[in-house]
Amino acid sequence: MTTILKPKENIAMRAAKELQEGNIVNLGIGIPTLVSKYIDSPSIHLHTENGLLGVDDLKQDIDPLLVNAGKLPVGEASGASYFDSADSFAMIRGGHIDVAILGALQVDETGLIANWAIPGETIMGVGGAMDLMSGAKKIIVTTNHTNKKGEPKLVKTCTYPITSIRKVDMIITELAVFALQENKLTLIELMPGATLDEVKRKTESEFSIAETVKGG
Repeated sequence: MTTILKPKENIAMRAAKELQEGNIVNLGIGIPTLVSKYIDSPSIHLHTENGLLGVDDLKQDIDPLLVNAGKLPVGEASGASYFDSADSFAMIRGGHIDVAILGALQVDETGLIANWAIPGETIMGVGGAMDLMSGAKKIIVTTNHTNKKGEPKLVKTCTYPITSIRKVDMIITELAVFALQENKLTLIELMPGATLDEVKRKTESEFSIAETVKGG
């Protein structure tokens, strides 16, 4: 019997299954930070833009000076290394990050992502998202399927400023898993408790459906 976790936890657990031995992984703010709870391989190394390779979950007393790029307290894995932000971004821009797991405000049906600004609201800047979109080898988006108003986050065209012209590789929500195939979204998996009708109802963008889902 499949255990149905809280939606965000379920998304994070599913995202962790995409990681492979030896991967260097950057986790964005929000749902992505939960992914670390479901990584059980010591050969998967977590990276943060502010200068730590070997991010770990907190296992001891909180050190207020040890935080990730989202200013959340983190732990350090055995063998972790520290460096300045310039070196950290050089790793990203140099193609040394295998997977970036990012949150999103919107994703369009061609795989473009908007995840850093809402028109009319004060923002602090794009942060590392633009660099990660350009430099990471694989981009996984983890997000709720709809926003707080119940509006689809998977849209035909992004109405918020896009983060990069690079397309994402995969989108994981509490309802479904999509892969970008030939510049189009393909539904490859339904999440526990979700139905195809619900996914269609809550998705604005067009998408194809993999045979494995149709057969299920």
